[in-house]
Amino acid sequence: PPRGGSKEFLFPAANRQEPKHFRSLNLSSVKWKGKDLFDLVCRTLGLRETWFFGLQYTIKDTVAWLKMDKKVLDHDVPTEEPKTFHFLAKFYPENAEEELVQEITQHLFFLQVKKQILDEKIFCPPEASVLLASYAVQAKYGDYDPNVHKRGFLAQEELLPKRVINLYQMTPEMWEERITAWYAEHRGRARDEAEMEYLKIAQDLEMYGVNYFAIRNKKGTELLLGVDALGLHIYDPDNRLTPKISFPWNEIRNISYSDKEFTIKPLDKKIDVFKFNSSKLRVNKLILQLCIGNHDLFMRRRKADSLEVQQMKAQAREEKARKQMERQCLAREKQMREEAERTRDELERRLMQLKEEATMANEALMRSEETADLLAEKAQITEEEAKLLAQKAAEAEQEMQRIKATAIRTEEEKRLMEQKVLEAEMLALKMAEESERRAKEADQLKQDLQEARESERRAKQKLLEITSKSSYTSMNSSTTALPTDLPSYNLISESLSFDFKDTDMKRLSMEIEKEKVEYMERSKHLQEQLNELKTEIEALKLKERETALDILHNENSSRGNSKHNTIKKPQAQGRRPICI
Repeated sequence: PPRGGSKEFLFPAANRQEPKHFRSLNLSSVKWKGKDLFDLVCRTLGLRETWFFGLQYTIKDTVAWLKMDKKVLDHDVPTEEPKTFHFLAKFYPENAEEELVQEITQHLFFLQVKKQILDEKIFCPPEASVLLASYAVQAKYGDYDPNVHKRGFLAQEELLPKRVINLYQMTPEMWEERITAWYAEHRGRARDEAEMEYLKIAQDLEMYGVNYFAIRNKKGTELLLGVDALGLHIYDPDNRLTPKISFPWNEIRNISYSDKEFTIKPLDKKIDVFKFNSSKLRVNKLILQLCIGNHDLFMRRRKADSLEVQQMKAQAREEKARKQMERQCLAREKQMREEAERTRDELERRLMQLKEEATMANEALMRSEETADLLAEKAQITEEEAKLLAQKAAEAEQEMQRIKATAIRTEEEKRLMEQKVLEAEMLALKMAEESERRAKEADQLKQDLQEARESERRAKQKLLEITSKSSYTSMNSSTTALPTDLPSYNLISESLSFDFKDTDMKRLSMEIEKEKVEYMERSKHLQEQLNELKTEIEALKLKERETALDILHNENSSRGNSKHNTIKKPQAQGRRPICI
């Protein structure tokens, strides 16, 4: 660095030198460097895309990053024990889907961006917050199952920024209902796919990946400097969404600082040099450090991938293809199992139905047998009564004959005898009529008994038919029931092998292009869904609780401004002197 305590970085940047790797690490050694600690963390995580990350610590309310080539104890770290370093993403990709290769890299970015959105360090509109929450739920819980994910299963989850919750007159149940509605549409997405969709939406937010610093221009006006993957941006302190002016990395010739003064020299010499002052020298060092790293990655993206990156991408494609094949195999097995279970349930239902029919037939048969027994018993009683009446009639006839034979010759006795004879004749007549009636009733009961026995015979025949059907159905259910040797899902498969040839790579490239077209269609559908949700919850919004960022976001949306076209506007304008 030049004398006078200033440091300067000229573009394009020099090639990064990779320090050697250490086999062992002595944590108590005074020669321990930042690179040693960083490599230890990366090896522990299995992380190879190390250029995005760093170890962060805080000194005097200012954020600082551990330098790789400097001893840890030589840094201005806090003296208290234990010393705390945060492993965080230091630089952000322009396109997460294309640049983040390893699944662990995607997962770490997902966790960090999600926390920044929930902590409101990144502004996110309400409708996008609901969509992002649905992808976060998909990543954690897997596919939606109404039997498992019942009402209230998200009650303990932190999914939305408090600003969004307070902005609307909506209960937690109403928010959960809207999140679950979108969550159900993500069925079939694995955890890494859901996390990547989360990042693809989050990377279009205005404050994504931007590091803000308080600065003052020559006139003493307070401004904000934003450093991100695309360049440097100047903001009003009250508006962190839309920059007043932007300096893309490919239009900057030189960045330098001297003490607290920072200088940005555009590539076009007709444009004035922009100078500003920061609050501390340490802040200028941090700004320059972020500029160097972001510019290095900016230039790297526009060159051919290194051999290491090519190898990682090839391995990632193979791993993606393997997982896709495993998921397809698992889906087929799951479908077969569900079909077999449905068939089994249908057979069990049919068997239960036949059992119920057999039980009803048995009950009907038992009722018929009981009716026949009652009729037979009643017929027997009637027949006995008829015999008894016939016997009484015979006795009455004998008594009449005896009375006639022993009649008294006297007139009075004759009259009495005649009266008795008349009464006996009338009684005999009644007895005969009653006997005839009882005989007819016995015949009728015998006829009813025959009909009951015929009904019993038909019930037995129907029971025999149902029993034969049940045995036939049981034989079918035993042959079509869920097989015990159904193929089970096994992650460790010795039969899976991959030989990626040129034809496979061409086919994979065509699939990738097809996925891009499908992604554009899904993006259009997604935007329509976001607009529908925004319209739906607009009536519940509390206008008085809107923050300044909410108002600015609504104004940008009404003008059609987005993160990317805002940055491109200064390039389309004429090269005029900068006045801020």
